[in-house]
This record gives sequence, structure tokens and C-alpha cells, in this order.
Amino acid sequence: MPRLGLLADSHGHAAPTRLGVRILLDAGAEQLIHLGDIGTESVIDELVTEVETRIVFGNTDWNWQPLARYAEHVGLFVDHPVGRLKLDGKLLVYQHGDHRQAMAAAVAQQAAYLCHGHTHVAADDRIGMTRVINPGALHRAREYSVALLDTDRDNVEFLPIGRT
Repeated sequence: MPRLGLLADSHGHAAPTRLGVRILLDAGAEQLIHLGDIGTESVIDELVTEVETRIVFGNTDWNWQPLARYAEHVGLFVDHPVGRLKLDGKLLVYQHGDHRQAMAAAVAQQAAYLCHGHTHVAADDRIGMTRVINPGALHRAREYSVALLDTDRDNVEFLPIGRT
């Protein structure tokens, strides 16, 4: 399975997104997932890398349709509002975190992983069989952070990026 780089809550700020992407790639991320509240095309531009990138949009992405068209135009995969990946038989579900029904459905399906943003707080919890991961935020957080999920080892590493 790939090592997944998780980012969330850029809110239009390209500089911390750029730094978060670079830190994740340097740490060995083989795929990136942005978990919403992207905000601008400049943030999308920072997500264009040598690895596959998937995105969902969040509650502050009021203009998500044109952002989705732009993201697809530059080669990103848009899985809004909820993305699902099967990785060696394990289900990973990702969304922004503002749709409680979708989050409850992932837990009811016993997804191995449920990744989300929205709260701006890094977290690694379990609900039943599901590991629930929030990488933190790239804006409006005490400390900006991203996360690297290694599904082979069932390990999550939170990577601080400081404030830009």
C-alpha cells in the first residue's frame, strides 16, 4: 500500500500548503490527499506534484465546482464529497469532516481508516474497528501540521510545519 500524505484546511493559503506538501514528499509520501477547505486555485497548484493527489472540498469551499474543474484540469482527482480507496483489501474513507452522516457510515462499514479535516486539531482515534485520523490544519491552528499514514505498518506520523 502507498504511504499517504494527509493535508487539510489550507483556507486559500498556498505557502503553508507548499511547505506541507514538500515535508510529506520528503518523508516518503507516495500519494497525497487534501481533506478540504482548499479555498483557491493557488492552493490547488501547490498540490500538483510527481505523486497522485486526490481532494475533497470542505464547508468553506463555497465555490467548489469551479475549483473542482480547475483541479481536474491540472491533473488532480476530485472525490467530493467523500472519497474511498481500497488498499490491499482495507477501505480508507476520506472527507472534510463536516458531514456527520458520511462519517458515521464509514464507521458502520468498518472502514479501516476514516481521514478528515474540519476541526483544525490533529487527532488519531479509534471508533470500533475504524482508525479516525485528522492531520491538523494549514491555517488557523496553534501549530500547522500534516500527517503521513503508512497503512502497511498501521502507523500515523504527525509532521509539524511551523507557521509561515
